[in-house]
Amino acid sequence: MNNLLVYKDLFLDEDVKKCISFIKHKDNEEKFISLMISLSEKYDLHDHLFQSLLTYLLVHHENVFTLSLERKKTIHSSLKKVVLHDLNIIFDLFHYDFYFLNDLYKDLFFHFDHSKTIINSEIFELLDKLQESLSKTQTVEEFYNILYQHYSQYGVGMYGLNKAFRYQQGIIPIDHIGNNTFDQLIGYETQKQTLIENTEAFLAGKKANNVLLYGDSGTGKSSSIKALLNTYYKDGLRMIEVYKHQFKDLPAIINELQNRNYYFIIFMDDLSFEDFEIEYKYLKAIIEGVLEKKPENILIYATSNRRHLIKETWNDREGSEINRNDVMQEKLSLVSRFGVQIMYIHPCKQQYLEIVDGLAKSYHLDIETEKLHTLALQWELRNGGFSGRVAKQFIHMMLGRQQ
Repeated sequence: MNNLLVYKDLFLDEDVKKCISFIKHKDNEEKFISLMISLSEKYDLHDHLFQSLLTYLLVHHENVFTLSLERKKTIHSSLKKVVLHDLNIIFDLFHYDFYFLNDLYKDLFFHFDHSKTIINSEIFELLDKLQESLSKTQTVEEFYNILYQHYSQYGVGMYGLNKAFRYQQGIIPIDHIGNNTFDQLIGYETQKQTLIENTEAFLAGKKANNVLLYGDSGTGKSSSIKALLNTYYKDGLRMIEVYKHQFKDLPAIINELQNRNYYFIIFMDDLSFEDFEIEYKYLKAIIEGVLEKKPENILIYATSNRRHLIKETWNDREGSEINRNDVMQEKLSLVSRFGVQIMYIHPCKQQYLEIVDGLAKSYHLDIETEKLHTLALQWELRNGGFSGRVAKQFIHMMLGRQQ
């Protein structure tokens, strides 16, 4: 493996190195199988364990070749030659014949059944399809072409595979974000259309605005953001969730994202500030105000129950400070950085029942409409008024009873 050039760090994992060593020396079969089983848990391997391992490593390896394809750059013939040199080695490993394995291990090794609950089925299916395609290759050129197509379409590493991320002393993937779609968000057609149009302009490389979704709780603000991600993931949309105590890290986050060929939305959920909190100043500076220009592939979307984001008091309007207007302008200056502001309000009774009907239909809840509405209105009285969230909680309760 010392002869690899572009993929030189492909086998950094010590257990993977030991597996490669076994292939070279064919010693200690039991230890090799034990290592493969351990790696299957670490990397979510399945079927042909060694091919599954190599597939995982290949899709996550960031190098000049894979990143160039992610950025839609042309691969120079000289780079292709070096990549083919590496893939000759990897191709031989991928198609290595493990015929000599003990019969006790063969079925496990070649037909391993995944032991975990599959959280992200889209990634699992993508890797499964790629593994199958690579396993059918007859030449290194075919192997190269399949990887070329994969990197060009999906990119490489965690940004290529995952939709959503959070910041936790570094950017890490979020495994499961739910399957929200706009069809499930009943009503709010104008709000959804405004959000979609701004996002589609962003993905098309046109000018687009930062967005603030504000208004009553439980009306679908966060659900709209999740629906965006599920709808436009294949168009290169990715989302990073950031909390207000992390705003001082926004420059570092943006610095990492700006060189990737994806469109990133930095998402801030339930954003608001008490009058003594100063984190909003970091956000103001990042959105608009520092010398460094915000990259074209990054926007900020936030949800809040407050339109003005920063708590206002009567003292702000009637206080002792000489320039009271300056105090007010300072508190309004953050929200003005959001070029698109979309208001979500509680539905009326009829709209609430329409949401209940739509959810009941999507979940195939078998109940008479009149009875459904009676129970839904009783539920609403005890659980906080008309809202999409209350409607969804009611349907979940009904489904639980039905089951």
